[in-house]
Amino acid sequence: MSSPLLTKTITHWNPVANILSVPHSETEYQRMAVLVDELLNTVGDDETHPLANLLETISTLIEVYEQEHHPIADAPPYDVLRFLMQEHNLTPNDLPEIGYQKEVLETLNGQRELNREQIKNLSKRFHVSPAVFL
Repeated sequence: MSSPLLTKTITHWNPVANILSVPHSETEYQRMAVLVDELLNTVGDDETHPLANLLETISTLIEVYEQEHHPIADAPPYDVLRFLMQEHNLTPNDLPEIGYQKEVLETLNGQRELNREQIKNLSKRFHVSPAVFL
């Protein structure tokens, strides 16, 4: 006999299965990346937002796919940012997504962490998954 929680989960699984499953193809991965962008726009920096946990969960599922299909060396977000800046010939003054030059330099030195809004904006600018900054 199933528990009430399992019975309820079975009843509601089909509508959410495409959202809460590890992507197994590039198409599924891209669909989930778009959803993460939408959630970042909706949730922003509000960790108390009702969808904040969903954003975290989907980001984790995307990360699982990326580790297998798009492996990159584990690097802290500031190293990833440095690499992207170098690839695009950018200076700290070229990143209004983070803030003023001082804030950018603190981020690049590992003294300041990126917030959700900054991650959202940087991922859009560089066309990368937000997970690379997490």
